[in-house]
Amino acid sequence: MMNYIQSQEEFDKIAKEELGVLFYFSTVSCNVGEALEGKVENLLQEHFSKMPMYFVDTNALPELAAAHSVFVVPTVLVYFDGKETIRKSRNIGVGELGASIERLYNILFE
Repeated sequence: MMNYIQSQEEFDKIAKEELGVLFYFSTVSCNVGEALEGKVENLLQEHFSKMPMYFVDTNALPELAAAHSVFVVPTVLVYFDGKETIRKSRNIGVGELGASIERLYNILFE
């Protein structure tokens, strides 16, 4: 089940409070983003189950996207311990994303 970010304040609170979190920036009308979203969700469920995923609709929250320098969709931002640690945009390989997440995830959650 996808969680949706509603405001900059909510984004900041989640980024600060969660040990690890993935923010998925896209639009509801982006076909590439829609196809990739399910794959990223499955990656987290299967390999990184302690890390929640949040969807940020860049059409609904353009100021939030701009504040985080997200100008293309889809873009994935992964925060660990309150800091942006991983940024992937446009042509995102799920395997590459998983490999990027794995080391820090294992350090923080295992």
